[in-house]
Amino acid sequence: MSSPPWDYIAKLVCIGDSGCGKSSLTIRLCEGRFVQHHDVTIGVEFGSRIVPHNSSSPTTSPSHQSQSQSQKQKPPPKPEGLPPPPLKQEPQPPQKHMKLSLWDTAGQETYKSVTRSYFRGASGALLVFDISRKQTFSHVTDWLNDLRQIAEPDIVVILVGNKADLADDGKREVSQHEAQDWAKRNGVLRYVETSAKSGEGVEEAFLAVAERIYQNIMAGKYDLNDRRSGVKGSGAAWGAGGGANVRLSNGKAPSSGGMCC
Repeated sequence: MSSPPWDYIAKLVCIGDSGCGKSSLTIRLCEGRFVQHHDVTIGVEFGSRIVPHNSSSPTTSPSHQSQSQSQKQKPPPKPEGLPPPPLKQEPQPPQKHMKLSLWDTAGQETYKSVTRSYFRGASGALLVFDISRKQTFSHVTDWLNDLRQIAEPDIVVILVGNKADLADDGKREVSQHEAQDWAKRNGVLRYVETSAKSGEGVEEAFLAVAERIYQNIMAGKYDLNDRRSGVKGSGAAWGAGGGANVRLSNGKAPSSGGMCC
């Protein structure tokens, strides 16, 4: 039996009010396309994306830097007539791959009790609001409180201001400074503005969460045998339940499957 093309799998949830474009962000990341009109998500939909990581992460940067500095030091002088010995090439660290299992949740109040149950076992979350609708931003605190009541304490959260393309049309109702300030005050990793329509910032948002999760893996913060941690090694199965399952591996678009808003 061949091994899977990934070393770790991490569960990410997209949360926020209905109509903020959570499904559009997931479709953009997984399929590289934008859907102008789609149905409202009922419960949860699924997608996935495999991203590469280097095994040397910022959590191990001090030792890596010391190796780099030693490589730059000139070799000691040798007697004339003898060629200098070749510099020893340090072996390159193997590249690891993480599969992001994306859970696109419903934002309507009607489904909120169902949506909350999907927060369990998540290692990362994208808290999404619409920059052109102030009301969606005023609700992010409630979403974050719900998430932290149910998810693990060390879940990685990023604030995402979607529909950034509407800012050029003068429809912005939430400033970057306001969103950044909220992220700092509430212990959120960072704030990123995205546009599912143009693709701006979409990969940056998802990969920011993935990179911090990978750093946590390298630091030994997860029990890869504990489902509640939201991260598993390649030897463990991940049961996503029902719904459409969209996969993107090595840049190839999936042949079937889809998601809704």
